[in-house]
Amino acid sequence: MALKSFNVPTIDMGVLRTRSPLAAVGFGCASIAGSTLCRSSSRAQTSPFACLSTSAIPSLKEAVVTNRAPAALGPYSQAIKANNLVFVSGVLGLIPETGKFVSESVEEQTEQVLKNMGEILKASGADYSSVVKTTIMLADLKDFKKVNEIYAKYFPAPAPARSTYQVAALPLDARIEIECIAALPNS
Repeated sequence: MALKSFNVPTIDMGVLRTRSPLAAVGFGCASIAGSTLCRSSSRAQTSPFACLSTSAIPSLKEAVVTNRAPAALGPYSQAIKANNLVFVSGVLGLIPETGKFVSESVEEQTEQVLKNMGEILKASGADYSSVVKTTIMLADLKDFKKVNEIYAKYFPAPAPARSTYQVAALPLDARIEIECIAALPNS
């Protein structure tokens, strides 16, 4: 029988309980499978093993909302806190009080995007220094250098990992949109 040669390494569940949260992105969930699922002919009983999976259980995520940044333009949250991470939705260079762009200039929109992002991060308990990944979407990749000059003022070393793309179009004909992921400080 093929199952006789199937060996699953044992995971010490005490280690999973005493360490900080799982490093994987998503919602960590550990379940124990009984020894009858993994039995070899050389041993009468095998230690339990752990199976890690992801879940989108609503109680494991929390919406971040602030009126100090523009409201979401559709059925999404400004940000979501989950598993000691903050996932900030794409942010535009809108003035929160008016919902209008600060200007048509990519430089001014970039400044406003980063100010808005800062307010969302603050509302979540994070800040620019805790950002680990950003994604920048530009209407025109020729604006890359201008955006970099402004972006560099906001993120202390080590700068977050980043991807930058030129896209076909952005909401409301924006010139730039930035989203990010930040790590929350351990409480």
